[in-house]
Amino acid sequence: MRWGLPWPGAELAADAERAGAEAFCAGEFADANAYVTASEMAHATTVARSGPGIAYAFARSPFVHAAAMRQLHKIAPGRVFLGLGAGTARMNRDWFGVDSSHPAPRMRELVTCIRAFLEAEDGQRIRFDGDYYSLDAAVRAPVLGRLEVPILLGAFNIHMLRTAGAVADGVLGHGLFTDRWWDEVVDPQLALGAQRAGRDGAELLRWGWVITAVDDENPERAVEEAKRQIGFYLTVKTYDALVELHGWQDQVAAIRAEFTGGDPRNLGRHVSDEMLRAMAVCGDRAQAREMLAERTRLPDLGFLSPPGFLVSPRRRRFYGAQTAELFGQIGAVQ
Repeated sequence: MRWGLPWPGAELAADAERAGAEAFCAGEFADANAYVTASEMAHATTVARSGPGIAYAFARSPFVHAAAMRQLHKIAPGRVFLGLGAGTARMNRDWFGVDSSHPAPRMRELVTCIRAFLEAEDGQRIRFDGDYYSLDAAVRAPVLGRLEVPILLGAFNIHMLRTAGAVADGVLGHGLFTDRWWDEVVDPQLALGAQRAGRDGAELLRWGWVITAVDDENPERAVEEAKRQIGFYLTVKTYDALVELHGWQDQVAAIRAEFTGGDPRNLGRHVSDEMLRAMAVCGDRAQAREMLAERTRLPDLGFLSPPGFLVSPRRRRFYGAQTAELFGQIGAVQ
């Protein structure tokens, strides 16, 4: 596994690049815009790739996504990528005020339209007429020209995975993805989507997030915070298929009961050691190395993500520094 980090800030990013980090990514929320952060990343790095990982797909038009990527390419030529995620139906409706019905076919059209803007030559009229997007754009300015920007989808369910295989350059897996989920669900569905579209599934990028918390002085805290992060993710029913694959229904029921009627700080108490080792790399450096060695199906490029739920920004920076130092020592993981 080659490695990168969620954006840790310019100072730590420089150290991480020197240690071998190949990419940085930016998520977003109510107080953070993925494209604004991606611009900061592009300015502050020299060789690593940078991009949204992920940006809310339906909150922006294809034109806006493509224009942002063109500007990022000017700052970091050949080093940008675009990660897109559908977001939840509630977020799209209540936060963004947009329609997100039929997310997989909608995403397929969105990616197609973004590519149309990114691949257009100067003077080329951009036309598309679909069920969700309609374009007839004549950009009468010398600002276009074909760009090769990898587009990855934050895909979990089979329909979005097939969409990634059909129209995207790959997938950006969630931090909950286990070896079995990659092997038994992600890879077969990507391959099926690619086959149906007449594409080669072997050429698709398989990137993903990896929950990572390393602390030699207080490994118990690192484990506790990694478990709490897993618990927080599993409060979302979207991931029930993964839970059922592993037989973790009882643990997840306890997690959700704690979240709704107990103390969210205790979510990690219901995360078993089996769950932890399947989804995280944590503890002191020796244990982190051991957990890495146990994994049989890490993403090809892993964004080593510090826990964020009830974890301070200062603590997250600490984890980022420890992670960069550890992976700088061990290099890429086979």
